[in-house]
Amino acid sequence: MKKNNIGVLMMNLGTPDAPETGAVRRYLREFLSDRRVVDLTPLLWKPILNLIILTIRPPKVSKVYQQVWMDDGSPLLVLSQRLKDKLKIQLTEEFPMPIAIELAMTYGNPSVEKAAQSLREQGVNKILVLPMYPQFSSTTTAAAYDRLMRSLKSCPHWPELHLLEDYADHPLYITALANSVKAQWELQGERRHLVFSYHGIPKRYVGKGDPYQRRCELTSRLVAEELELDDQDWTHVYQSRFGREEWLKPYADETLRAMPEMGIKKINVISPAFSIDCIETLEEITLELGDEFKQHGGVAFDYIPALNDSSDQIALYMSLIEEHIKNWT
Repeated sequence: MKKNNIGVLMMNLGTPDAPETGAVRRYLREFLSDRRVVDLTPLLWKPILNLIILTIRPPKVSKVYQQVWMDDGSPLLVLSQRLKDKLKIQLTEEFPMPIAIELAMTYGNPSVEKAAQSLREQGVNKILVLPMYPQFSSTTTAAAYDRLMRSLKSCPHWPELHLLEDYADHPLYITALANSVKAQWELQGERRHLVFSYHGIPKRYVGKGDPYQRRCELTSRLVAEELELDDQDWTHVYQSRFGREEWLKPYADETLRAMPEMGIKKINVISPAFSIDCIETLEEITLELGDEFKQHGGVAFDYIPALNDSSDQIALYMSLIEEHIKNWT
């Protein structure tokens, strides 16, 4: 059998192995111990993490996971795997040489080591690393790169690596998002005010040079232009803040609570920062933010799903792969 020498490593954030307190605690410990995610001094942060957060949050978070868990596992893992499997078929059909593709999580399973071992067994010595974060942030994309480099510390021979930064303004990405909005409008029989909701990060991270905010703002603006929306037809917000310090604004919950009083009572929410639906979209947006909006006078609220394993997402990722491995092929 002819071996691959080119491989694609897709990387996403991660998920607990089960919707149970113990599994959630293990996942949160690994995730929240990353200095990219929480940059407080360990002497201050570790007691807070171990004595408070990992005691209080896992039981609550496990119940949330139970609400969205799929038959085959966590939505993030199941949908990421489906996307990878479809891309594998597409790569086989479109490229004359075999190209391997594997999925890894920055935290949890499948681990980077397991994915890397699979690529090595397939003879891969050139790897395109494709973080599944449309907008670069030190808290996500850079953390994925850190994890990858740590996994290579014990390797006597490194593969050639190509690290993709992000695709916040890629034309196929913008078109895919616009198409998903149009499909939702057609399904519901009307156009509504469009809310772009992104996962937030502490504001001081941006002050230190993290480009995430401007990359998110660029995506929203380009999609709004693609849909020919006027400024009053769309809103850009940030969700999922944690702790007491200031995060990127405007905050999603505060904004949505105020919208009905401003006369905006029917909305659609899309979350372009997530390539795959997960707990933040399926629970926080669909349930929490949706309930808050309606409790404050909102009439209609519908979430527009992430691109997941859609044909548009496959076309986007195939284009990214082709663009970035062309020198190797």
